[in-house]
Amino acid sequence: MDALPPWLTTLIAVAALAGIATAALVIMRVPSPWAGVWALTRAALQLTALSLVLTGIIQDPLWVALGLVVMLIAAIWTAAHRAGTLLRGVGPLALSMLLGPLVVMTVAFASGAIELSPRYALAIGGIIIGNTMTVAILTQRIHRAAVHDHWDEVEGWLALGATPWESTRDLARGAIRTSLLPSIDQTRTTGIVVLPGAFVGAIFAGASPFEAGRFQLVVLAGILAAGALTATTLLRMTGAAATRPEGDEPAARNP
Repeated sequence: MDALPPWLTTLIAVAALAGIATAALVIMRVPSPWAGVWALTRAALQLTALSLVLTGIIQDPLWVALGLVVMLIAAIWTAAHRAGTLLRGVGPLALSMLLGPLVVMTVAFASGAIELSPRYALAIGGIIIGNTMTVAILTQRIHRAAVHDHWDEVEGWLALGATPWESTRDLARGAIRTSLLPSIDQTRTTGIVVLPGAFVGAIFAGASPFEAGRFQLVVLAGILAAGALTATTLLRMTGAAATRPEGDEPAARNP
């Protein structure tokens, strides 16, 4: 009997795993149990398109740069949408999400730790931008929830003459710390609990385990640096609150 084609076995595996995830959410009556299925469907379409596009542009610096710009714009839009950012907050969000990846890629390539080539630029740029988006979303939601839940405390500081930033500074620091915890924990457990995708991908691409580990270490450091820059810059520009945030549930209750 002939083996099934790879695309069919992939479809079967993904459908089964999506079904398991959806069933677990339905049983627990979690809101929007089909969100994962739609996310996977969208990911499949996007990865198919990306694979077709990369075949022709991965060696062209101009097209790779354009691809990174498109990724960044999509990440900013997603972060603004998921965090409920108002129009006036899009500028600071975009600036903070640009700063992190720009600094990381400058250091990584200028130091010689990673070869300056289109394929490496696309690889590390895509990873850093994706993680920066997650940090930006978490930072905004956690900070807004903290200000909402501790408004009596914030209002008390305002009544004593503190500035809006002074009144929410400690909450901003806590939000930054919490938003970075996933990246910190991933870094701490890499090689013991977590086998990162960049490491595995580098080995599959023919790199030695040492070279793959070196690349992954730079990526992990870049994720932490970009996340810290994005979170701190974002809340330093938008963290001050003179009025209580409205219409946003605490992130702990509405992730």
